[in-house]
Amino acid sequence: MKEIIHGGDVYAWGKREILDFSASLNPLGMPDEVARAAVEGVAASDRYPDPRCRVLRRAISEAEGVSPEQIFCGNGAAELLDRLTLALRPRRAMVLAPTFGEYERALRMNGCKVISHYLKPERDFDVTADLLRVLRPGLDLFLLCNPNNPTGRTIPAPLLTEICRRCQAQNTVLVVDESFLTLTDENYQTDLRPLLAECPRLVLLRSLTKSYAMPGLRLGYLLCGDRALLERVAQAGQPWGVSVPAQYAGIAAMHRTDWPRLGREVVFPQRQRLTEELRKLGFRVWDSRANYLLFYSAHWTDLREWLLQRDILIRDCSGFPGLGEGYYRIAVRTEAENTRLLQALEKVCKEGRG
Repeated sequence: MKEIIHGGDVYAWGKREILDFSASLNPLGMPDEVARAAVEGVAASDRYPDPRCRVLRRAISEAEGVSPEQIFCGNGAAELLDRLTLALRPRRAMVLAPTFGEYERALRMNGCKVISHYLKPERDFDVTADLLRVLRPGLDLFLLCNPNNPTGRTIPAPLLTEICRRCQAQNTVLVVDESFLTLTDENYQTDLRPLLAECPRLVLLRSLTKSYAMPGLRLGYLLCGDRALLERVAQAGQPWGVSVPAQYAGIAAMHRTDWPRLGREVVFPQRQRLTEELRKLGFRVWDSRANYLLFYSAHWTDLREWLLQRDILIRDCSGFPGLGEGYYRIAVRTEAENTRLLQALEKVCKEGRG
């Protein structure tokens, strides 16, 4: 069986206690209220889930300030991507490189031709106005990740708005994956929701997985001003895409809108600390606005394996288009956990050939 290419696969090592830096979640973990709600949902699972997620959509509507009719809930971001590509059946689509690998997988699974727009390390993997020159008519779908995964870089707000309007004008569906947005620097958090009415070809993809540290429950949602498109998405998969426990947990999460902010208060100082200490150890580290860091060393092409010997799991990014061997991503976790990682890295660098 093919190796899992995503972070979070802590099961491959049996019963070993793995400190997981490969999955980028809110370092505070899941709120107690959300966990309790999920347990209540288990007790209520003697009935089918609400296929329209009515109560959950109302809760999201109140938290997001959008109409419930502009919301579609699904079994996490990856499942929503599958539904979107199945509903749209794009012939030509564009993605960034490097970026989240599920975009290209979902597109190719539906026979779509995928064009990659490569971001340059010497320009900090930033999306620049150069993108507008390749964003031309005839493109059915454009998938953006903001902040981008795995780089943690964000798109300047004026450029992002211009991309939205360009896509609308040329009838290109623009999907902006904002799964990590609520854990991004607060002074950046670009709000595209006001453009939903102006740009019905705009789809925002959001996930509770990261902000509320609930990846095992699988819950995400789309925001879109085109209700007909959301109905096509609904018809592109099974009717019960969100389990009862996940719906209960999501409703509870919408009543803890402070949780991402509390997580950011942990992330920001620890991200700065990790950045500085990794650079002292000789790694190249890209400044990030998200809750994870991309770093590189030409000397360390097997760093993941070395750290696994110390029961620490990081994300090997060599499989990302546009990257290669020596690129790694780590989540920003709590102070104690980050200390353990840094101590292990320091020991590895002293013992190894770096």
